[in-house]
Amino acid sequence: MRIAVAGSIATDHLFTFQGRFSESLLADQLSHVSLSFLASDLQVRRGGTGANIAFGMGVLGARPLLVGAVGKDSADYLTWLQDHAVDTSHVRVSADQASARFTCTTDLDHAQIATFYPGAMSEAAHIDIADVGEVDLVVIAPDDPGAMLRHSASCRDRGVPFAADPSQQLAFLDGEAIRALVDGATYLLHNAYEAQLVRDKTGWSADEVLDRVGTRITTSGADGLLVERTGEEPIRVAAARASELTDPTGVGDGFRAGFLTATGWGLSLERAAQVGAVLATFVLETVGTQEYAFTAAGFSSRLAQAYGDDAAAEVAPHMP
Repeated sequence: MRIAVAGSIATDHLFTFQGRFSESLLADQLSHVSLSFLASDLQVRRGGTGANIAFGMGVLGARPLLVGAVGKDSADYLTWLQDHAVDTSHVRVSADQASARFTCTTDLDHAQIATFYPGAMSEAAHIDIADVGEVDLVVIAPDDPGAMLRHSASCRDRGVPFAADPSQQLAFLDGEAIRALVDGATYLLHNAYEAQLVRDKTGWSADEVLDRVGTRITTSGADGLLVERTGEEPIRVAAARASELTDPTGVGDGFRAGFLTATGWGLSLERAAQVGAVLATFVLETVGTQEYAFTAAGFSSRLAQAYGDDAAAEVAPHMP
């Protein structure tokens, strides 16, 4: 199964704050916020939602096609992705802009405050997803909003299945744009908070959203996730237990990589969600969104611990 992942490609600057944001935020003074948090650690890592998802799929042997825009400072990053089985032949390299930057501070409760600078990502709107050739699925991850809308429209017009993953961009998109991104998606992926944003901004009820997509996946962190299809019983999947909680940045991207790769293997939605949940724990246990590693045996062992021997036995033949 050939999957194209369209999304941001960025560098992450990850800070750690040895305190709690909630103790510094005053509810009656939010309109006058002026705060500075002293970081105890800084990690500079590769990131971007599109690149994170593609990396995870590459590690699982899916050989995805990454579609996005980067700056002329990206040569080493693209080589890294290629070394991890990601096809970067359709990544646009800007002649004059720097690659996107994501700056995030995480506190002791794993709450996060982040800022994103798009840079060369703004040129993604010039990419025509039809130019990548025939694919079985297009993943539309957070990216330049114009690019996301263009990709979803192109997929609908050409009858190409697509996964809508608006995630962080939901805060900046209006209802009309969100409706255009979601309508007709084969998969809609979001967390519980983002699911509420979709409903509030589109004016659609939960049932109306579900009627407009093939499958809706809603993640809820440690509370697991829910997979829904119209007319079918929902599938609830518990979270896979992590050995340690290191950094939540990119956990959702890890889940998407595992889930979409496993659906490409032809596994059931429940099993695919379990693969995604296990891959997400590897991200959670590591600082950086693309710094994790595992063996096929190690992955199978974690899958068996979380979901049983039958799950591990079904997935094992597909592992690289």
